[in-house]
Amino acid sequence: MSEQASAVRRDWLQKIEYIGNKLPDITMLFVYALIICWLLSWGLSYFSFDYINPVTKQPLAIVNLFQPSEIIAFFTALTKNFVNFPPLGITIVATIGIGIAEASGFINVGLSRALNIIPKNIVTPAVITVSVFAHIVADSAYVILMPVAALVFYSVGKHPLSGIAASFAGLAGGFSASFTPSIIDPIMQSFTQNAARIIDPSYEVNILSNYFLSFGSTFFVIATCWYITDKIIDPRLKRTMPLDNDLDKEHVEVHQPSALDLKAFRWASAVFVLIALGLFIAAYPQDSLLRSPEGSLTSPTAPIMQMIVPLLLLFFAVPSLIHGIIAKTFTDTRTVTKSMEKITYTLVPFIVFSFFCAQFLYSFNRSGLGTLIALSGAEFLKSLQMPSGITIFGVLILTALLNIIITSATSKWAILSSILVPMLMSVNISPELTQAAFRISDSVMNVSTPMFAFYPLLISYCQRYCKNTGVGTLCSMMIPYSIGLFIVLTLVLYVYWWLGIPLGFDSGYTYPRT
Repeated sequence: MSEQASAVRRDWLQKIEYIGNKLPDITMLFVYALIICWLLSWGLSYFSFDYINPVTKQPLAIVNLFQPSEIIAFFTALTKNFVNFPPLGITIVATIGIGIAEASGFINVGLSRALNIIPKNIVTPAVITVSVFAHIVADSAYVILMPVAALVFYSVGKHPLSGIAASFAGLAGGFSASFTPSIIDPIMQSFTQNAARIIDPSYEVNILSNYFLSFGSTFFVIATCWYITDKIIDPRLKRTMPLDNDLDKEHVEVHQPSALDLKAFRWASAVFVLIALGLFIAAYPQDSLLRSPEGSLTSPTAPIMQMIVPLLLLFFAVPSLIHGIIAKTFTDTRTVTKSMEKITYTLVPFIVFSFFCAQFLYSFNRSGLGTLIALSGAEFLKSLQMPSGITIFGVLILTALLNIIITSATSKWAILSSILVPMLMSVNISPELTQAAFRISDSVMNVSTPMFAFYPLLISYCQRYCKNTGVGTLCSMMIPYSIGLFIVLTLVLYVYWWLGIPLGFDSGYTYPRT
């Protein structure tokens, strides 16, 4: 790439970072969004819309949140909204486990051993690959992977923020490109199948209807994120984001373990393996209590899927306690509780953000604004009446635009599936292809929108190394990944389509199936 092109690239990313960092604190962004949501609900409640809500089957009407009954309902639900905010519980519980693991030295020794094995020149793809795999534990991975990835990158001389960026991109890409099925597959399938049956009551959608595309795309996700990290993000961050002079060396450096540390690590690792083996033995029988009534381990109704966060706490806490006792980093119960207390201090900004974000999401959903935006976008796409290839590209663009505001994949697909799937079936496009296009665009855009629920947490991880990190910093880091992954995964989808490679089990590109 020429120096002129590099300068242009630097300019536009730096402009995004500058503008983004001039924005109010991310918590205040959601406060302003909450106010705008209420005002829009008041204004639009006086208009009628020719849309049918696909979920309720009732005519769409915007709810005026300034009505006395709605104000009472809002304040009644205030605490419940906060407590039930999904990322809150996940983050707190997982962070407690990480606090024990960090204080005991278990993570430090584990990373030092890993760094001795992994060649420095493949650290980036190794982190990305682990992140892609980690999508199976859903949102918990955001809490666990990012600080570890930063530490790994810092230890090999790379910029720690590029480790967070690479891991974040790999994890997001993992929701549309992965080696293994995940909890998102049955959720997507259920919405797609119900929507398809509006046209064809007997239509069946396989849970793994996008698996072949997902598996094949994994290699392109890893390669793309590897290139962007090492060629664009890491050099740029080293140039524009110097590390703080007063770094807390205790938390950002991997120390060489002593003989006692290594002994403790061996015992802790053995306990880790025993817990994993015990979980496997408990989950393996078809009639296991950890399976869903249908016998699935990956179904959202399976107890093991509902236990992911507590299981992560178990896998972190128990081996770490063993490590800390043997290595003498934990001398009494007080040191253990202090380790948990100390790390939770870092969550205070995230907890404050969670309160306001939860109220915004409640108001946004209650008002019906999200449904209105999704339905109007789908209707616009329908009105264009374009060829199949262009229509699918329209689905990609529509999903990307919606994801800036509505980051929840299930919320969007619950609405869009009932519109897009039957609409595209009527022009001979299969439900499986429509679902695949949606999943690609949804996953790659999550990393670039400040409305993503874990953005404040990721910013706090970045601030361990660079206190000046803001919304603009994280956005400018992640936008190249969104652009690169969007282009690459879109091309992969069209190549599959052109070559006639199945998207997954029992899936095709046309309806009816040929």
